[in-house]
Amino acid sequence: MPSVLALFAHPDDLEFRAAGTLLLLRDRGWEVHYCNLSNGDLGSSVMTSAQTARIRATEARRSCESMGFHWHPPIGRDLQILYTDRNVRQVCALVRKVRPGILLTHPLSDYMEDHMETARIAVTAAFARGIPNYRSIPSRKAVLDPVTVYHSTPHGLRGPMREPVIPEGFVDITSVADRKRAALACHASQKEWLDVSQGMDSYLLSMEEECRELGRRSGKRGLAEGWSRHLHLGFGSESDDPLRGALDALWSPGEDGESGRSGRPGRSRRQRP
Repeated sequence: MPSVLALFAHPDDLEFRAAGTLLLLRDRGWEVHYCNLSNGDLGSSVMTSAQTARIRATEARRSCESMGFHWHPPIGRDLQILYTDRNVRQVCALVRKVRPGILLTHPLSDYMEDHMETARIAVTAAFARGIPNYRSIPSRKAVLDPVTVYHSTPHGLRGPMREPVIPEGFVDITSVADRKRAALACHASQKEWLDVSQGMDSYLLSMEEECRELGRRSGKRGLAEGWSRHLHLGFGSESDDPLRGALDALWSPGEDGESGRSGRPGRSRRQRP
C-alpha cells in the first residue's frame, strides 16, 4: 500500500492546507500518516498552556480519526519548532518508519516561522532518510525509497513580503469538501483564539474562502488545494510526480506550470499561529 506523510506545524494546519488532498488519496487506497510537529499549547487566550495542549491534542486526534488517518504525536511546543539537530533526527525517524512516496508540508516561505521551520525540518529529514551514517532518534535503518516532497500554498496565498503565490498545480477537492470541513470543525477551541488574536469571525468560513479562491485560480468551479514540488535532487527522479499521478483527473496546472511564483493576490483573511 503506498503511503503519504503529512507534516505540518500546529493542530488544524493540516486540515486547512491539506485535508482535502489527503482524503482523496485515502479514498484511492493510500495509507495516510498525520503529524503536527507542535502541540499547539499557545493557541488560547483563556486557558493555560498545559490545558490548551491537552485540549488541542484531543481535537487533533478526533480530527485524524474522523478521516481514517494514522496518528503520530507532536515533538515540541508552539514557537519552539526550530531547525535543531534533535528535531531533524526525530522527524527523520518518522520518515524512515513510514517510508512515504509523498510528503506534504508547509511552503518554505510563509508568514510564520513555525511553518517555515517545519518545512525545512521536513525537507532535511526526508533528504537524510537514506544516509546510512545519519542516526535518527530513535535509531532506524536508512531507506532509499524515492519520496516526492510537495509544499502547500502559504496562508493568505502570499509570501512574507506580501508577494502573491500561485502553486505548480491545484487539486479539486470539491467532492470531499464536507469531510474536510468536518475535520477542521473538530478544532473547536480555535474559534475563540482566532477571533481574539486575528479578528476572524469564523475559521471554517476563512478556510472555505481560500479554497474557493484556489478553485477559481485553477480555472474550475468548486474548491481546491494547491501544491508545488520540491526540487527532486536527493529525493527521486526529475519526472517523479506521484501526487499528480494519483489524482490526475482532479489536477490542474498553475499559471506558469512550473515555478509556482505568479498570479493574483488572494482574498483569504486567514493568518494565524
